Amino acid sequence: MGLALDYEQGQTPLDEEEKEGLIIKTIASRTELDEFEQLNIEEAVQWSLARKFTKEALFTERYIKEIHRKMYRSVWAWSGQFRQTNKNIGVDRWQISVQLKNLLGDVLFWSDNFTYPPDEIAVRFKHRLVSIHCFPNGNGRHSRLMADIIIEKIFGEKVFTWGSGNLLPAGNARTAYLDALKKADSGNYSALIAFARS
Repeated sequence: MGLALDYEQGQTPLDEEEKEGLIIKTIASRTELDEFEQLNIEEAVQWSLARKFTKEALFTERYIKEIHRKMYRSVWAWSGQFRQTNKNIGVDRWQISVQLKNLLGDVLFWSDNFTYPPDEIAVRFKHRLVSIHCFPNGNGRHSRLMADIIIEKIFGEKVFTWGSGNLLPAGNARTAYLDALKKADSGNYSALIAFARS
C-alpha cells in the first residue's frame, strides 16, 4: 500500500516516482503527510527568521533551494531539488533555472530602486515564484515563507498573515487565496496583497 493522496483545488499532484521520495514510509494519508510537513515547516520558519540575510544572499538560487530543503528535509528525499517532471502548473522543467534567475534579478532591481511598495515587492515575488513551480511539492507554502522573509529581512516589516488560516484544506481562506492568485495572474496584485495582510 502506497501513499494515498487526495488533492484540493490548486494542489499539484505528485508523480509515483516523487511519492517514492517519502522518507517516513509509515505515512499513508494526506492528513498524516500534512502534519509531518507542518512540523518541518515550523522548524524552517524558526531557522530562517532567526538569521540575517543581505539581499544579495537572499535572492539566489542557492537560498531558494535551501529554504525548501529546510521545510521538507525530514519528509521528502528530494527536498531542495528542482522538479524533474512537468506539472499542470509552472514552467517547463528545463526553464526553471532560467525563469528563477530572471525573477531573482527582477526582485533585486525592485528592492534597490523602490519600484513598488514593500508589500507589493514581496507579493509579486511570491506570485512569480509559485508560477515557476520549482519543486515537486510545497511551492505555495515555500513562496509564502519567502515573501515573509523578504518583508521582514529586507524591509523590516511584519510578516504576512495570509488570511490567518490554514490554506491547505478546502474552505473560505483557500478559495479567497486562489481567487487572489488568479487576479494576480492577470497583473492585478491588489487582492493578493490584501489577502496577505488579512
